[in-house]
Amino acid sequence: MINRIFIRKMSQNIVTKLINNADTAEKRLLELRNKLEQVKKVKIEERINELTKENSALSAKVEKARNELIRLETANGKKQYPIPGKAATASINVATNVVPTKVENIEQPISKPQKDKKEKDPVKKTKEKPAAAASAEAPVDVGKLDFRIGKIIEVNKHPDADTLYVEKIDCGEDTPRTVVSGLVNHVPIEEMRDRIVMVLCNLKPSKMRGVTSEAMVMCASSPAKVEVLVPPSGAVPGDLVSCEGFPRVPEAQLNPKKKIFETCAPDLKTNSDKVACYKGVPLQVPGKGPIVAPSLKDVQVK
Repeated sequence: MINRIFIRKMSQNIVTKLINNADTAEKRLLELRNKLEQVKKVKIEERINELTKENSALSAKVEKARNELIRLETANGKKQYPIPGKAATASINVATNVVPTKVENIEQPISKPQKDKKEKDPVKKTKEKPAAAASAEAPVDVGKLDFRIGKIIEVNKHPDADTLYVEKIDCGEDTPRTVVSGLVNHVPIEEMRDRIVMVLCNLKPSKMRGVTSEAMVMCASSPAKVEVLVPPSGAVPGDLVSCEGFPRVPEAQLNPKKKIFETCAPDLKTNSDKVACYKGVPLQVPGKGPIVAPSLKDVQVK
């Protein structure tokens, strides 16, 4: 009988301990869950702060790049237009000097077939007027000439012409341009190697004694002497050359029939300070300086 009572008490004690242990374990589990939630919140807040800082840094870089792009566009004659509804914000106008036009729908049904000819004439006039307006907005001047800075990375004498060099010129593009220059009698080949030059890049490619020339090295020229023009210190291949007051809007390729270069050529000269100019206004690499001749003053640039 005593043994049974003892065993019963022992069983009750064991059950009580198990219940207490279960309660303790449940409390500890709840505490761990609360701590885990707190740790998650802290980590999430830290990550949010990191991402906020990264976003601010990226926004600053984007704004800096946008401002630099606007500065370069402005320096090269590209107009900047404000975005409607946003103060102090400029959008980059990729195609400046283009006159917006409204073209009527020429496929509208015509009630009387006998008037077809009369209805078509106004449409033709509508198409012709914007072209005339665009022409008036884009005068023929030095802005249509694509002057850039290049570096002669290879030069050899033309295999079939004693007075011609054949050069490979890096103009900041994917591949260098082949250029044929009649400078053998004016500039030693050693002075041509690795030289920084100003290049006219939008001439129509043409063959010169069997070699296709894709650009022209610009020089100061007198009857007695020819000198390769010298870009400013710090100029690198691909730098654009501009002329203040003449927005830079070069055509992709000059049409020889329009004689754009021939129209501009008489006004391309060096001044009394040996600076290459168009109508007396210096040709320059924005932020770096003007293009100059080594010694020739008041002579043609060609």
